[in-house]
Amino acid sequence: MFFLIATIDLPEPAPYEPQGFLGVDLGIVNIATTSDGQIMSGRRVNRYRRRMTRLRAKLQKKCTKSAKRALKRMRRRESRYATQRNHIIAKKIVHTAERTSRGIGLEDLSGIRQRVTARKDQRSRLHSWAFAQLGSFVGYKAQRAGVPVVHVDPRNTSRQCSECWHTHRSNRVSQARFVCRSCGAVLHADHNGSRNIAHRADAAWQRGAVNRPSTA
Repeated sequence: MFFLIATIDLPEPAPYEPQGFLGVDLGIVNIATTSDGQIMSGRRVNRYRRRMTRLRAKLQKKCTKSAKRALKRMRRRESRYATQRNHIIAKKIVHTAERTSRGIGLEDLSGIRQRVTARKDQRSRLHSWAFAQLGSFVGYKAQRAGVPVVHVDPRNTSRQCSECWHTHRSNRVSQARFVCRSCGAVLHADHNGSRNIAHRADAAWQRGAVNRPSTA
């Protein structure tokens, strides 16, 4: 039996001039929330990870060779599952932006694990979630489709009101609820954050702070 593996170099389309930006807020409870209000919940992923964590704890107590082999298989299975979910989410985001002729605004999450202080029960979820992988999937899929991608400063995106720009710590009432202390706007917290990301990406694009496509 013979297999032929061939690679093909395809020309990348030039990025278009976007008609606005689709902001994407990345998180743990909700993996991705867009400025259009689409919430891609992480409940299914978190349930799967909790089940795998319990299984790992049981196998680690045994300390047998067969248990170690099972742990390796579980790690590979969990990695494949996370990769598949990230591919699906990235494809949805890029397709939405391409269909509406918009760019994609993402948070610059480099060093997020060192900057964020999480509770003890959230640390495993924070450190096991592939932030960089999802961002890279969105990046290469967007590049292949000619969709511009802008990374913005993530500071205060969850505390700033997307209606009046008032920023305060108490605006974020809970994980899912945002209530502005200035104008009284009530929004889903992740939706509010994604709208702030869209505004910042659009402002950065208008300032010329990112590489813009040639419109010759």
